[in-house]
Amino acid sequence: MAVAIVTDTCHYLPRDLIEAQGIREVSLYLHWDGETQRESDITNYDAYYERLRTAPELPSTSQPSIGDFLATYEPLLRAGDDVVSIHLAGGMSGTVHAAEQAREQLGKLAGRVHVVDSESACGGEGLVVLAAAAAARAGADAPGVVGRAHHARAHLRLWFAIDTLDYLRRGGRIGGARAWLGSALQIKPILTVESVITPVERVRTSRRAFERLVELLRTRARDGADAWVIQHIQAYREAEELARLGQEMFKREPLVVSQVGPVIGAHVGPGLLGAGGIPASLI
Repeated sequence: MAVAIVTDTCHYLPRDLIEAQGIREVSLYLHWDGETQRESDITNYDAYYERLRTAPELPSTSQPSIGDFLATYEPLLRAGDDVVSIHLAGGMSGTVHAAEQAREQLGKLAGRVHVVDSESACGGEGLVVLAAAAAARAGADAPGVVGRAHHARAHLRLWFAIDTLDYLRRGGRIGGARAWLGSALQIKPILTVESVITPVERVRTSRRAFERLVELLRTRARDGADAWVIQHIQAYREAEELARLGQEMFKREPLVVSQVGPVIGAHVGPGLLGAGGIPASLI
């Protein structure tokens, strides 16, 4: 019996990587100006962010439906696979809860579906998913795959800098960074995800935020967390520079340099730059 890996669309790993790993996706949704779209159907991220910069109203987002999950789980179960379903942090989204509800509707088959809260987002979620997929390829059973996912999460560190807290405030996802609202200073927040958006520190300029991300990424190199990723939102030049510096630290290329997509982007806004990693031995 094989173990199939299911995730959602908020990892923002490259499409060819996900397909090569045989990972199945269930899409979140974006609602804007009376129109609803699956995130997986939006491919022109730059056009989306240009619209976001000037829109008077931000889009809203929602988790996949229970039916979406069942439509993914049931064929896998019929084919004889167990399922490990790994999702966006439950403190940020109802996605993992919807997956659990879908599992409960499977009756006698429910025990063959294992739902994991990545307690992360974007590349952090993606690294947990890749670790689980590696365990499945190696022949681990479902509990073993779940164990690998939890082990990867325990070794994950990921940070991101954003231009403004305004998108998080307007979207209601500001988490522990709420304490920084109303500051008299112009700040560049550095954040992480520990189930919810969690503040790390605040600096005064974009350049200092970049330098601090370099310092934090260097701690991953010192710790041997050499499966490292960079993600951004329309910060191409900064991502390229960070990748160059990271290669000097790690003596290897990043696993992924990619752009964060519409659902998370709606809540953080353009200008995000993030980096982190786990030990490559886990993937």
